[in-house]
Amino acid sequence: MKLSPKIAAIIISIIGAVVCWATHVPLPFLLGPMFACLIAAIAKVPMAGIKPLSDGMRTILGVAVGASITPELFGKIGSMATTVAMVPVFVLIIGLIGVPYFKRICGFDTPTSYYASMPGGLQDMLVFGEEAGADVRALSLVHATRVLIIVSALPFILQGWWELDLSMPPGAPAKSMPLDQIALMFFAAIAGWWGALKIKLFGASILGPLIVAAVLSLTGVLHMRPPAEAIWASQFFIGISVGVKYAGITPKELRHDLLAGIGFCLILLMLSAGFVEIIIALNLAPPLETVLAFSPGGQAEMAVLAIVAGADIAFVVAHHVVRIVVVIICAPIFGRLIR
Repeated sequence: MKLSPKIAAIIISIIGAVVCWATHVPLPFLLGPMFACLIAAIAKVPMAGIKPLSDGMRTILGVAVGASITPELFGKIGSMATTVAMVPVFVLIIGLIGVPYFKRICGFDTPTSYYASMPGGLQDMLVFGEEAGADVRALSLVHATRVLIIVSALPFILQGWWELDLSMPPGAPAKSMPLDQIALMFFAAIAGWWGALKIKLFGASILGPLIVAAVLSLTGVLHMRPPAEAIWASQFFIGISVGVKYAGITPKELRHDLLAGIGFCLILLMLSAGFVEIIIALNLAPPLETVLAFSPGGQAEMAVLAIVAGADIAFVVAHHVVRIVVVIICAPIFGRLIR
């Protein structure tokens, strides 16, 4: 019996998660599906993601971040101002290096070079890129490769450099949580997601629940983060959503677009390392939070890493939100200039 592409992606991802868990790979529920789907895509296995379910799982991360925004956090806002102000500079430098790299070295056209170099959200860059006449397939592969490599490299860096134990549960078990807290988290996830979609907020599945959960947390109603089981589930489906982007990849795309994405990732890692070194040298922020805040992976993936690593989630996510806002504001402007 032939499996549907969606069922095939889930089965392949389960196998990848089990193998990574058995071999003690960090974050097996996130990296396992990514690696397994990439291998299956190269082997020409038809796969597809389940977008509503994937977006629904992202609401869990939004609630987790929002629940971490407490009155005590506002006392730290002043200390974040300098590093947050460095984010637009970071994005500008990425663009100044990335556009010539993709255009002159990789042979992409101007719209594709611009949107491939911008470290924004994948879906936003695909929408803006398509409007500007960019190669949407190439953009999808480049950005999927950016997220895959950065999210794959960071756990090993965190384990090797800081000797962090990433195998610890990312939260308390569900059975230990009061039902009223679980109900509040469920409400924040659904109401926040729905409200953000209504006002067409970017990153609606994360930012909407984040805002509602933050309000509940600041008013003292919500004082717990989602249970470990929910965080693990979100990791799994986020891993699938990244991995299936490689479905249907051709040998030409493998040689050209994938290699272009890998080369760009090396550039991004060097730029990130430079900013991290400056911030740590000036003692502007803690090292762990700085590394996670200036690693241009996906917003959801960075939130997962911050939760598992025990970092200040609000600090990390604040920087990634600013990065995405800067990219989204600049993208349509540049798109008009191209047209």
